Amino acid sequence: MTVNPAGAKPRAPLTWPGDPEDVTAEDIDFEALAHVLANTCRRGGCCRQYHSIAAHAVIVSEEIAALDGLEDEDRRTLALHALIAGAASAWLRGRLPDSQRAADRTAKLATGIETAVRQAAGLDAVLEEEHGELLRFVTRMAAATESRDLLDEPAVGAGVAFPPLKRRIRSIPPDRAAQAWLARFCALAGDRIATAAPGGGDPAKDVADASAS
Repeated sequence: MTVNPAGAKPRAPLTWPGDPEDVTAEDIDFEALAHVLANTCRRGGCCRQYHSIAAHAVIVSEEIAALDGLEDEDRRTLALHALIAGAASAWLRGRLPDSQRAADRTAKLATGIETAVRQAAGLDAVLEEEHGELLRFVTRMAAATESRDLLDEPAVGAGVAFPPLKRRIRSIPPDRAAQAWLARFCALAGDRIATAAPGGGDPAKDVADASAS
């Protein structure tokens, strides 16, 4: 991690997501990932107001954590899965498959990236089906809420099967979205992984330093 408040000891530079071909858990820098996801708009930018992948992930993660009927550890792991669900886009940004073969290749790369990110976050590579379905349902509720709050479109209407969340979604700037994403990552995984970046930084301390600066 490379947050540097005034007077703090210099840190190693961020390791930005790069070549998607052979991503491993050791390549993952979660602070860099937070910034890329915070600087990437949902829906390819087709929003009246900016809404980042990072902000969306935080919302879905928080909604998962508020659900009843889950064991504490299941709640934590599912909320963490929700937070990192869009991580592959940080490596695949700008890739627009122009053929079925290219689409299959991109899907294969995404699967490899997701496996590496989950491993780096201390999660199992595969989410069990019941929890996967629950995550998909909450994600689609969040998408319906985006339609209502950020696109001025009906959240529930013809052909829409998912109701919006009770909360409202507001646009937040990328720097705040990155900090919110990283803080939530630390809360869910920070004490369960040895390092959160190739440089061996302490993510929880970095977020605290950033807040104090």
